Amino acid sequence: MQRKVIMYRVLVFGMTENPGGVESFLMNYYRNIDKSKIQFDFLCNSHAPVAYEDELIGMGARTYHITARSTDYRKYKAELEDLFRTKSKEWDAIWVNVSSLANIDYLKMAKKYGIRKRIIHSHNSRNMDSKLRGFLHKINRLVIKKYATDFWACAPDAAQWFYTNKLMEQVIIIHNAIDVEKFAYDEEKRKKYRKQIGCTDEYLIGNIGRFHFQKNQMFLLDVFAEILKIDSKCALVLIGQGEDEEKLKKKAVDLNISEKVYFVGIQKDIPGWLSAMDLFLFPSVFEGLSVVALEAQANGVTVLASKGVITEELRMNDNFMFFSLDKSPYDWGVEALAMKQYVRPGNEYIKQNFKLKGYDIQNEVKKIEDRWLKDEKTIY
Repeated sequence: MQRKVIMYRVLVFGMTENPGGVESFLMNYYRNIDKSKIQFDFLCNSHAPVAYEDELIGMGARTYHITARSTDYRKYKAELEDLFRTKSKEWDAIWVNVSSLANIDYLKMAKKYGIRKRIIHSHNSRNMDSKLRGFLHKINRLVIKKYATDFWACAPDAAQWFYTNKLMEQVIIIHNAIDVEKFAYDEEKRKKYRKQIGCTDEYLIGNIGRFHFQKNQMFLLDVFAEILKIDSKCALVLIGQGEDEEKLKKKAVDLNISEKVYFVGIQKDIPGWLSAMDLFLFPSVFEGLSVVALEAQANGVTVLASKGVITEELRMNDNFMFFSLDKSPYDWGVEALAMKQYVRPGNEYIKQNFKLKGYDIQNEVKKIEDRWLKDEKTIY
């Protein structure tokens, strides 16, 4: 017989300093989970504060910072071992959220120190790092079953990349569900942020994401240059940061479009910025199951996304369209301007779409709660 639930405590890996897709996914679930029954702690591979850290602590989480493996391997191993040796009895599960299997040390350590439920969760569908990390992913893919007890993924293609065929029947798809109400269109914020960048009646195109080849902002700048040749009354706002930032800024100058391109860095009020946009341009070269594409649709902004890259499952609204990356920047520009015909849908229509397709956080969070609360727990 199960003991009465006092608190089921989960150690979560996946939060970094950058508020990207995985971080948003974790926050969506943590904000909505029943914290009288389940509580999260966060393992962070950086001694700097991670995204949303103040909010995490405010909701009752504990954050544990260790040195990154790439910074100082010996120190990383010592700190990781010390953390699990002294704290592992406080956790009923570990939930590792990653974009590759290059590093599975957290699961190995969790098994060594007796954490019964060990979840690996795939958030991407191909390697987005070095060849070495790609090689390590292939090796660890063959041994992951030794260390994990549960196998989750954000989408079927992300599962296929992470797990062998023998494991696929055990994979659980956990939707990157969001709080639809939080991202509702706001007319006042639209005015506020457009005014902030000096955008009056221009057709404002936007993109949110890490400045990285995966998100394909270099191509996006080529597309925007073609758009301006057709319609000069347009502007582009890029929200995020990353290793390609300086290259992108230089390219905007080289294309002679820098006066129309606004780099605004990382922003906390994503719903407000989405409200300011007329079109979300999303030409990623690969994705798992993009949280930001869902957030854009929850806001109602029209979206033009990579065909065959962004899964069809992600389409919630009628003003979400796909276009092939095989097409030229000029073709993308023409298509982007053709999207002006679409009207932002109403909030009730949007909420219904998300609920029917399984991407409303209020429904999806219950599935994770039920999976954990079936387990017998450690009371402390």
